Amino acid sequence: MIIDARRQSCPTPVLMAQEALAKIHEGVVEILVDNYGSSDNLVTFAKNSGCYAEVSREGQDWLVKIIKGYACQTAGVKLEGKKEDVTDARKDILMVVATDQLGKEEELGRMLMKGFFETMKVTKEVPHTIFFLNSGVKLTTLNDELVPVLKEIEQMGVEIFSCGTCLKYYGLESSLKVGYRGTTNNVIDGMAEREKTVWIG
Repeated sequence: MIIDARRQSCPTPVLMAQEALAKIHEGVVEILVDNYGSSDNLVTFAKNSGCYAEVSREGQDWLVKIIKGYACQTAGVKLEGKKEDVTDARKDILMVVATDQLGKEEELGRMLMKGFFETMKVTKEVPHTIFFLNSGVKLTTLNDELVPVLKEIEQMGVEIFSCGTCLKYYGLESSLKVGYRGTTNNVIDGMAEREKTVWIG
């Protein structure tokens, strides 16, 4: 099965691969993409899903082969190591999200933010904790497109908190749709306990 995912923005190639793999018990799915970032996301997704993957250049494009369900050597496919334990894929990271968009352009920034969390979900590259503050709390309250994605991320074991002071400031205390109300103590404790802290916004 070959999927042409060229000219598709992230995380669409991963979603297309996920859909194709769900339809087969075992076999090979090939995805053609036109940028390295998409190929890298596909390999990460494959390994975190318990599959094998290989990337090769096809002219100006990248061909990603994902093998599901058997560990035999497929002709022309160099098998990468299978991820043995995906029961807890969380990284030892505290992620602080202090904005509801990525960058200054409002419409584009919100599209990018949605794509960021969708990529996190499908690749299963998730942090230990996400803390939303400032306008970031709008993502856990008002953004009906992103809330279902965040709920799926939460189901992977990610702890999600939204700043209580920020919720009150925006009048959103009763609108929290995913995670829990948090305080700055969650951030301070997370910075001390987690291996790395990543700030967005």
